[in-house]
Amino acid sequence: MINSLKNIVNFCKKIVTAPAFDKFIISIIIVNAIVIGLETSPRLIVQFGHLFELFNAVVLVIFIVEAALKITAEAPRIDRYFRKGWNIFDFSIVVISLVPSVGQFATAARLVRILRVARLISMVPDLRVIIWALLRSLPSMLHIVMLLSVLFYIYGVIGFYLFHTADPERWGNLGMSLLTLFGVVTLETWVDVMRAVLPAYPFAWIYFISFIVVGTFMFVNMFVAVVINNLTEAKKETLEELKEPVTKDELLKELRDTKEALLRLEQKLHDRH
Repeated sequence: MINSLKNIVNFCKKIVTAPAFDKFIISIIIVNAIVIGLETSPRLIVQFGHLFELFNAVVLVIFIVEAALKITAEAPRIDRYFRKGWNIFDFSIVVISLVPSVGQFATAARLVRILRVARLISMVPDLRVIIWALLRSLPSMLHIVMLLSVLFYIYGVIGFYLFHTADPERWGNLGMSLLTLFGVVTLETWVDVMRAVLPAYPFAWIYFISFIVVGTFMFVNMFVAVVINNLTEAKKETLEELKEPVTKDELLKELRDTKEALLRLEQKLHDRH
């Protein structure tokens, strides 16, 4: 009984660790994403709606089997599966997908189908590293956002007092001034914003150029530097995680294999003599 259970666990582990398994799941996610896009066409829904529903049911069954295989592969330490955040993310999507797509739950079920596409992130290691780097960058980004907010507030108040009479539509109050500055910092039609006030304030270009230099070139580059730094660290941590320590069972297996090889070699030497 125990040996049969071990065989099942080893079989499941062999399946989930095979490169073809991940490729198959990724292909299912991509095809599922295409089908979700096709479901937005009323004409296609009328013609192939029943096929779409059948395909969604098949995809759900595949995801359930995938989760079952991965959990079984960790037996008897099933908790190892739930120690990884991406496994919890995948498992949550599978559980939520079990919501019946009828009645008041129909809209929610369709929205959950869209979440299946997000599983592509958990299946591709490089995408996981990028997401992890972005999450790690949030604390540092918050400090940069605070500095940027102070810069926006100062320039917003100055812009209101300088330009609210020349261009009240963009600078009529503090809120509109901040919204205008947000468009300027993205370099979207900032020239038109500046030209609207230049006739009344010929030196307004100093205001806009200084804000763009400080707000765009300095702060945006700081965002990029923080993300790149955390991306490098995340890649290093991922490489370290891949170097899993040798388990006791693996070490014993290697010793048994070595012992058997030595016995065979000894037998061959004995036969020669």
